[in-house]
Amino acid sequence: MSAAPDAPTPVRRVLDTNIVLDLWVFDEPRAEPLRVSLETGSTHWLATLAMREELVRVLTYPQIVKRLTARALPADTVLAHFDRHAQLHPAASKAPYACKDADDQKFIDLAVQHTAALHSKDAQVMCMKKRLERCGVTMNPPYPRRSPCMRPDF
Repeated sequence: MSAAPDAPTPVRRVLDTNIVLDLWVFDEPRAEPLRVSLETGSTHWLATLAMREELVRVLTYPQIVKRLTARALPADTVLAHFDRHAQLHPAASKAPYACKDADDQKFIDLAVQHTAALHSKDAQVMCMKKRLERCGVTMNPPYPRRSPCMRPDF
C-alpha cells in the first residue's frame, strides 16, 4: 500500500549513539519529538551495522548498566528499538571532512552520503556544522545548547 500523495516525505536522519541513549535509556523529555517522529514514520533513521555495534558496546558501560538496572530495562529492549526503527545501510564512503573524534566519523560519512540531517550532541561533531552544511547536511541539535560554563542540573 502506498502513502497518500499529500503525505510529507520522511526526513532522513542519522542519530549518534548519545541521541539513541537519550531516546531509550534516559527518556530525555526533550527527545520526545524525535521519538514520536520515528514512531510515526516521519523520520527515516539511517544507520550502519557499525553504529549498532557501537550501541551494543556502549550499553555495557558501567554508568549505562547502572541506569538500565535502575529502570529495569534490559539492553536488548534498547537494541530492539534500534532494530525496529533504524534502516541499515552499508558503511558510507569517507566524507570530505574528518572529525577529530574518529568514533564519530561513521555518523558524518553516512549523513553526507545520504544528505541526511545529523543529530549529535558531541562537541567535535557540532563544531563541523558549517563544513557539513557545504555537503548538504543539516546539523539538528535535538536540545537547546547549554553554555559550557553552566553547571549541570544534578
